[in-house]
Amino acid sequence: MRFSVLDRAHAIAGISESEVLRGVVDHARSAQALGFRRFLLAEHHAVPGLPGSQPALLATAVGAATDSIRIGTAGIMLPDHQPLIVAEQIATLEALYPARVDAGIGSSLGFTAPVRAALRQGDVAELKKRYPADLRELISYLRGDAAVTARPANEGATPVFLLAGFRSVLLAAELGLGVILGGPNQVDAARLYRENFRPGLIGAPHVILSGNVAVADTGEAARDLLIPEAWAQAKARSTGSFDSLRPLSELDESTLSARERRRIGELLDTGIHGTPAQVAARLRPLLRATGAQEILITGGMSDLAGRARSEELLAELAARA
Repeated sequence: MRFSVLDRAHAIAGISESEVLRGVVDHARSAQALGFRRFLLAEHHAVPGLPGSQPALLATAVGAATDSIRIGTAGIMLPDHQPLIVAEQIATLEALYPARVDAGIGSSLGFTAPVRAALRQGDVAELKKRYPADLRELISYLRGDAAVTARPANEGATPVFLLAGFRSVLLAAELGLGVILGGPNQVDAARLYRENFRPGLIGAPHVILSGNVAVADTGEAARDLLIPEAWAQAKARSTGSFDSLRPLSELDESTLSARERRRIGELLDTGIHGTPAQVAARLRPLLRATGAQEILITGGMSDLAGRARSEELLAELAARA
């Protein structure tokens, strides 16, 4: 049982965005000390609660502050950039931190129409249609067999993982890429990927299963760790703004609509939370069923001490597995 971390650089009420980003670097040091496999960064543009807009830049800072944990992105959103620029970002990271970099690539568009316009994304349908071709172009730059030679040269050294759902796993399998599958309900997607995989940038199928995971000494305490992010997500559905995570003590259930309360419950149900024994009992069958090599922990938490304790307990779980 192996664990990695995706830090989305969640804003936390009362903490400046500068402190949040510097806290990401501190988080990476802690993850390395605990023996986690990877530390990955996400891309979000103009989202109030997510100041981590540039994963490649943030990964550079993380790489400079660590020396053994693998670093990278989960992911760089290809529709936000020209494929050549993404290849240069990945290759630069690989040149600075050889044999430590993983490139997670996603297809998400800007969160709102003004953000999509600011990113010069154009027609949404056209972007989605073009994504497979852009992905192939990106890979050609990394391999060094495109009409333009990207610098620094990568020569296919960096593993590429597609942030994939059921529809996109076939594209990852065709191109010989790894996959990062979101949530516990991905058994069929993992099977489809493995059955259709052809060697490409990597030689064998590689599945990373991502999800919100929280561990504490009691099941209730573990669930509490995930409530602030679920709350922010539910509110975002109503207001259109994903805001800073607030302490659990500041969240007033009386302000929730019935739909928001139901949404929070659904989000918590998709996570994995509990005592070490309870979490292990949930994870082991998932790992067997999907053939996943590791779990990527994705949940944001406003209780940083609780997050640290959760990750300590996960590290102990991995050591015993």
